[in-house]
Amino acid sequence: METIPALLPPISILAGLSEKARELLSKESGRSIIPEGEFIVREGESGNRMFMIESGHVRICKRCPDATEVQLALLGPNDSFGEGCILTTLPRVASAQAVGEVVAHTLSSITFYHLYRAMPEQYSILILNIARDLARRLQLLDERFAACQ
Repeated sequence: METIPALLPPISILAGLSEKARELLSKESGRSIIPEGEFIVREGESGNRMFMIESGHVRICKRCPDATEVQLALLGPNDSFGEGCILTTLPRVASAQAVGEVVAHTLSSITFYHLYRAMPEQYSILILNIARDLARRLQLLDERFAACQ
């Protein structure tokens, strides 16, 4: 993955943030070009980065106990993933694989800490946005898997 600095894509978790907060996040972000088929993160590994998709698609998948794999989501431009590793120290709960070439921005947990120290009210907005996004995703998964039973 090649890392290049750039402005962040307009993803939902950044909604309502001030220009100054966006600048802080952009300054500390990385921009990567991920080749088709490459795993960006793997289920079970530790991590402290979240990803925001600028272009391309990312397949989110999880291993089942019987060694099969289920696709949980197909994400595209302006979607994000990996926020759970920012909020907790738990291992990643799913894998993410590039479907075609993907351009993604990354933010580390230390960047979130820097935002908290510099602009606590903006940090609160960001965390609330992440919580809402994660709740929405959980609801979609619940509906999907409840229909399978």
